[in-house]
Amino acid sequence: MSTMRHATALETVSVIVPEDALEAYEAAFLAACGTVGFFKDDDTGLWQVEGVKDQGAAEEELATGLAIAALATGFTATLARQETPAGGWLARTYAAFPEQRIGRRFAVRGTHLTDAPTPGRLALVLDAAVAFGSGEHGSTRGCLRALERVAYRRPRRILDLGTGTGILAMAAAKLLRRRVLGTDIEPWSVRTAAENARLNGLGTAVRFLRADGWRAPAIAAHGPYDLVFANILARPLCRMAGDLAANLAPGGTAILAGLLATQARWVLAAHRGQGLVLEATLREGAWATLVLRKPWRI
Repeated sequence: MSTMRHATALETVSVIVPEDALEAYEAAFLAACGTVGFFKDDDTGLWQVEGVKDQGAAEEELATGLAIAALATGFTATLARQETPAGGWLARTYAAFPEQRIGRRFAVRGTHLTDAPTPGRLALVLDAAVAFGSGEHGSTRGCLRALERVAYRRPRRILDLGTGTGILAMAAAKLLRRRVLGTDIEPWSVRTAAENARLNGLGTAVRFLRADGWRAPAIAAHGPYDLVFANILARPLCRMAGDLAANLAPGGTAILAGLLATQARWVLAAHRGQGLVLEATLREGAWATLVLRKPWRI
């Protein structure tokens, strides 16, 4: 997903959209912003999509993304902008990012924290300025809980597709004590994930590379996989269902996230069509995480 590149002049851009337009406008913001968040108004049922970016940067990408989102959904959102001082943004981020205890085993901690980690938990240390994948998002939390659920299988070959900050790859490496491959389409995500791995003392336990979905020789070379994380978006998950099934080892597990609970049914249908079976659906607020298994024989 996305990480925040530090800047001296930032701005916050936002739109308010109905739920069925959320995914398209999220994609539009991801094309231009280092930070993307989602907030639901329970009174109206509408969603605010908010991004933070360098002032004046990626304007063409943002405009193109918004136009595509409007065309795809039939809903034209009004873009709002607000100047966001870098220091103030970081201060608010630090204040809103205490240690996050997730499931039974994990504690996600920002680099700004100076107190001791919670005893008995695996600490995942990240820069508090990362936007997506720092543990506060429901899809990330769902994936970490799902990892705990399937850890007893001791998967050997593990892939984190769309790694973002690298948090899931690092969690798997720490919990399972296995080597993990993480990939992302964005080169700066690959760099950030590698830096986070060094920060967590993982050395060569995790490897990150740039790849567009399954399109990389190294992905095929390391497969088939016993465990695949794909915390991306509902539509690409559906498009890549066949590739996932083909690269998942018999008996292997796939943990899919980045989708709203309302999208879970059609993401599941796409993967059932490839012979995968549902083991569990985990909920974190409005977000769903699917745990799928490839039968030994299809």
